[in-house]
Amino acid sequence: MEKVRNSVRLTGFAGTDPVIINFANEKRMARLSIAVNEVYKNSQGVSVNQTQWFSLIFWNKRVELVERAVRKGTRFSIEGKLNMQSYKDKAGDLRYSTEVVVTAIELDVLEIKRKKEDKMEEDKERESKVEIEKKVEA
Repeated sequence: MEKVRNSVRLTGFAGTDPVIINFANEKRMARLSIAVNEVYKNSQGVSVNQTQWFSLIFWNKRVELVERAVRKGTRFSIEGKLNMQSYKDKAGDLRYSTEVVVTAIELDVLEIKRKKEDKMEEDKERESKVEIEKKVEA
């Protein structure tokens, strides 16, 4: 029998830009949400599109990759393990949250190239607007 492991794989789209946290001991963490879409047919045979959201945590070297390449809407895949946290809210009630601690990430290289090209085009447009404004002012 195979060993029991805590393992999860997800493919979806970034719901937010990553939030980067730098700690005093030089460790870094990134938080990010991923939207995973699933299509199924209900009992009437109608296709239903269901989106589930998951919270992701990245540590150290993976933070660098996420910081450089992932923005809201980026398609990517992860492997990781589930981590459950408990805490008391303001009312003193015990609450639970589940996060995925990412151990591997895979990005769509073509999408990264497209996003880089889009950013370059946006930068060029901004530069040309600034030059037009300077000419108008003169």
